[in-house]
Amino acid sequence: MNSTAEVLRDAAWFKSSYSNNQGGACVEGARLGGGVMAVRDSKQAAGPTFSFATDAWMAFVSGVKGGAFAA
Repeated sequence: MNSTAEVLRDAAWFKSSYSNNQGGACVEGARLGGGVMAVRDSKQAAGPTFSFATDAWMAFVSGVKGGAFAA
């Protein structure tokens, strides 16, 4: 069985389509086993990582697309 650190290290990280190329907000995600989505700051890849169950992640994405978090 792999540890959490091993799973995150070996994850296929991708940059969010909402991230910009100006060195600002760069969010990366990785789809883990069991439908879990991991999220981290690409500028601090060794820093904290947040993991979300599928239903929570889909609710968040739906909210973003619907403008629920617009300033």
